[in-house]
Amino acid sequence: MPDNYKILQVGNSRFLQKEFISFPKQLYSGCDKWVPWFDIDLTALMKKRHPYFLHAEGEFLIVQKEGRTVARACVTENRRYNEMHSLNAANFYFFDAEDDQKAADLLIQYMTEWSRKRGLNGLLGPILQGGTTGSGILVEGFDYRAAMNMMSYNYPYYSRLLENAGFKPHVNLYSMDLPASELNLPEKVSRIADIVVKRGNFEVIKFRSKSEIRKISGEIMELYNPTLGDHLEDYPLTREELEQVKKDLLLVADPSLVKILRYQHKVVGFLFAFSDLSETMRKNNGKTGPLHILRLLRALKNKKRVLFNGMGILPEYQKLGGNALLYSELEKTLKESGVVGGEMVQISEKTELMLRDVETIGGRITKKHRMYMLEF
Repeated sequence: MPDNYKILQVGNSRFLQKEFISFPKQLYSGCDKWVPWFDIDLTALMKKRHPYFLHAEGEFLIVQKEGRTVARACVTENRRYNEMHSLNAANFYFFDAEDDQKAADLLIQYMTEWSRKRGLNGLLGPILQGGTTGSGILVEGFDYRAAMNMMSYNYPYYSRLLENAGFKPHVNLYSMDLPASELNLPEKVSRIADIVVKRGNFEVIKFRSKSEIRKISGEIMELYNPTLGDHLEDYPLTREELEQVKKDLLLVADPSLVKILRYQHKVVGFLFAFSDLSETMRKNNGKTGPLHILRLLRALKNKKRVLFNGMGILPEYQKLGGNALLYSELEKTLKESGVVGGEMVQISEKTELMLRDVETIGGRITKKHRMYMLEF
């Protein structure tokens, strides 16, 4: 271990849990692009009170130099992810560090040894709960703010720290800006959307209240794994995790921004958009007291910008015109809600058709996150 450096396991120490939470706030204190998690959510994870830890094991870590925290991360073994993607690797997440290669190397060395002790032969990340929390290190788009906690923001040197330690690129994830005034659904797509609606098999379900969403939320959640669970930045969520996702989404859901596709009365597709609370979350700095909640509630009503972090349709209904109908509803959501624009969050480079489709209607790539793999 390098002189003056030490690595600490956070465990059940309340002091170290607070240190794990506060370190990135200090690191990004002068940066208006970084958005913190809610302290209460991060604490629940560290205490293993999240359903993720019903199928995964993990450890939260801090590196200190001369008594001062200079890096942090968590390392996990997500058995469902490995099974889905035929891997035998550990995952890491919450990677934050000063521009200090020794500190990063010490952290990575510990996570590597932790993985080897479990018979694993790789370290992949950043990734934790898949698409629900965002994945990857930001490698392009440093002038743009993170989209709530649906993705991370980091300084440009992060990728260098990982690459110097031997990590190789695994997959890129693109986020795209959707200016409402510039969106232009191709005539062919618009025509197909009109035709499938007139045929009567497809219908678009809109909502007026959260209670209406809640009534069919179980059916909506059933679509998550078949449409997203096999993506490299994701995995099939357990029933308990889906319930947690449903609970979290209902907290910030705006009924006017949620749309569901039905085919012959069966829910087959969904489109979720949310008011962008990133700026307010940054100002709240992770706190959830009465004043902070009031700020968030006000921000929910002020729809300057929206985030799309949920869009999918069962594969067997895509060629029946469902894809065209989804993109038509995306355009309507932006133009009818009166927002300036939106952002489509983290589309995998492997999803080439979706990337092309979003670019075709006027979207442009603004951010690129990269998941890395270290094999050993």
